[in-house]
Amino acid sequence: MKTEKYKLLIQQRILQTIEEWTLQEIVEEHELHRFFHNLKGTSGTIGLMEMERFSASKESLFVEKSVRTLTCSEWSEHVVPLTNMFNSEMIHNEPPAETVKAAALKPKSSQDSSLDQKRVLVIDDDVDFVTYVKEVLEKNDYQVSIGLTAERGLKLFYQWKPCLLLLDIVLPDQSGMEVLNQIVEKAKLEHIPIIMVSGNFSVENQISAYRSGAMDFLAKPFDVALLTALIDNRFMMKVDWERSITLDELTGAYNRKHFNDVMRHQIQAYEQRQDVFSLVMLDLDHFKHVNDSYGHLKGDEVLQAFAASARNIFQNKGIFCRYGGEEFALVLPHLDSVQAANLLDQLRRQFNAINFVSKDETFQVTFSSGITQISGSVTQAEKLVDQADQALYAAKRGGRNQTIVYSMDISEHKTESSLNLIVVDDDPLIRDILISRFADWKPTSQTTVKAYGFEDGKTFLSSDWYREGEKYIILLDGSMPELDGLDVLRELRRSFPEQQLLIVMLTARNQPEDIIQALEIGADDYVIKPFHMQELMLRIERLASRIVSE
Repeated sequence: MKTEKYKLLIQQRILQTIEEWTLQEIVEEHELHRFFHNLKGTSGTIGLMEMERFSASKESLFVEKSVRTLTCSEWSEHVVPLTNMFNSEMIHNEPPAETVKAAALKPKSSQDSSLDQKRVLVIDDDVDFVTYVKEVLEKNDYQVSIGLTAERGLKLFYQWKPCLLLLDIVLPDQSGMEVLNQIVEKAKLEHIPIIMVSGNFSVENQISAYRSGAMDFLAKPFDVALLTALIDNRFMMKVDWERSITLDELTGAYNRKHFNDVMRHQIQAYEQRQDVFSLVMLDLDHFKHVNDSYGHLKGDEVLQAFAASARNIFQNKGIFCRYGGEEFALVLPHLDSVQAANLLDQLRRQFNAINFVSKDETFQVTFSSGITQISGSVTQAEKLVDQADQALYAAKRGGRNQTIVYSMDISEHKTESSLNLIVVDDDPLIRDILISRFADWKPTSQTTVKAYGFEDGKTFLSSDWYREGEKYIILLDGSMPELDGLDVLRELRRSFPEQQLLIVMLTARNQPEDIIQALEIGADDYVIKPFHMQELMLRIERLASRIVSE
């Protein structure tokens, strides 16, 4: 890294400071402290070690917040010796200070979208130092913005949304620790590493920074190779963090949360630029049979193989997400429904050719899918998902192992939906009361209810209760013989599409930890026994309006 330019800038700054202070009657002590503090960090970073040692010794002589004043003769004996540490012949032809400052403040422009993921904000008032750091980082493919004050830095933090922050402790308008305390919660929420930098590497400063939420504390001056290595490391850690919260653990596909974020982004892009995209809902055919016949470990293997095939086909073309159970969602930016269907054909050929082996038996698995394309008349994520779902279920009703593109014909021929209300409870009286209460219930004009029950979880799971395309509200007793209600809940969430099943736990366990456990496993609601029928009806009605409208 060439540092001659920065040596010239330091020389220029020293001479300008001397010139400005000479025109003043007095200089306040805190100004000298700041001057030598900044000079120490910058000079040491670019290799002017004699100047760095001299500045460090002078910095210790002056108090940071003192308002004591010094006359020209008093301050000059400390500052003027700096002019003997550089060759005056090197001062010619250096760029004007205004040009340097403008360059430091101007973010690097680039059409490379990868830079959007490598944005570094430096909040430090030392223009020479930040200019140098900016150039070093940008040569390593980082995009850098500079805040020379706390006020400017905070504005950039909230508006520019950096991916990593370098924050000096000493700033002109407020301390870096105060800035840290203002932004640390948002930084944690968005996984933004914060690296504090300071010429004052005291244990107290380090402890304060770490306890306030900084990830690292770097002492000025520092080796630039160390800085870039540290930033590279923190960016890799950030990528791992974000992958861990957006990926489905089993399949490696993106999760439901990421799907919702992607849909929101794509809809905004369409509304702003008419940037078309397609949405695909995919579901493995007869997946319950795979689990029942070959076991859940083999079922997991099928899910993993399907996700791997999808990543291979859709790499750099789309965002593949696990929507729930054996159902997946695929967002294809810039592609219309015809182009999306062609890609689905490629996935079908690849996945259908896989031979899964269980003991001495070989089997294959197929999938069905439904496609919709965003249009001016439908720009809501929920409606797009509903359209793709309708096309998916049309594919299943038509024989499975195929792709259907949504059309108005599918919507117009949509038959009256059926909502199944299943009571799984070993108390026959509770079962009879609930089944009879919901037998004649009709949530909407287009929805009929079928209410029936099972005496225990084992009987329920082994029955042929599930029909693809239908929706269910399951009232599940928490405590039953042979198979506990929580175990049944785990099995339901593991083996069936989440969006097709809403589960209400009926439990005499009123301990908070029991309720929390049920909700964490995947219960949508819980009712503590004994319960009032009117309260239960209200809860079921709310759930029904939710699942029927999906």
